[in-house]
Amino acid sequence: MNTAAIQRLPLADAGFVVRELVDVIQRNRDPLSEIDAAIGDGDHGINMSKGFGQCGARLDARGATSLPDALDVLSTSLMDGIGGSMGPLYGSFFMDFAAALKGRDTLDAALFGEALSAGLAGLRTISDAKVGDKTLIDTLAPADAAFHEALRAGDDFRHALAAMSAAAERGKESTRWLQAKIGRASRLGERSVGTLDAGAVSCCLILCSVASSIGARLN
Repeated sequence: MNTAAIQRLPLADAGFVVRELVDVIQRNRDPLSEIDAAIGDGDHGINMSKGFGQCGARLDARGATSLPDALDVLSTSLMDGIGGSMGPLYGSFFMDFAAALKGRDTLDAALFGEALSAGLAGLRTISDAKVGDKTLIDTLAPADAAFHEALRAGDDFRHALAAMSAAAERGKESTRWLQAKIGRASRLGERSVGTLDAGAVSCCLILCSVASSIGARLN
């Protein structure tokens, strides 16, 4: 039996994916800020926690939500609540991810891959960052590629999510030895080498949380 064809999740009941994501980011507020302090402003965790916390409050006021609706709330909350570049970057990612899900009833591997790639493409329309620049792209782009490679190899949804998470972890870790080419950290030149990029770390947390939430509930 091809299990990839039957592993799916009803979108109408999947708002929990975003709620669990909010919890993950808020739990990692201090570690994210500590990482950012090494070569940045030191406020990445504070800002992320603020934006995701705002999303959590809005979702609590709404009650149960579908995954596309919850992602829309998250996108708006991040654009409203996070200063600097990260609000628009993550806001754009989640907005385009959500758009790919609208009008659909269930989430399967093919649709998730479509949404993930749409989010990455949307982010790239507002950022010139490339793999190797020491940004969240170093996490997101390899994770997107790994998910699709796993599907092409015949893996089911759950295993493709695991491949995505593993690639996200590797991408995050790769930023430790990269020289920053974009943003405040780029001013440090070679001194930016030796520490993780905070955006790459938060992106890894996001992708791994999403993979865990969905993977645990696939039928």
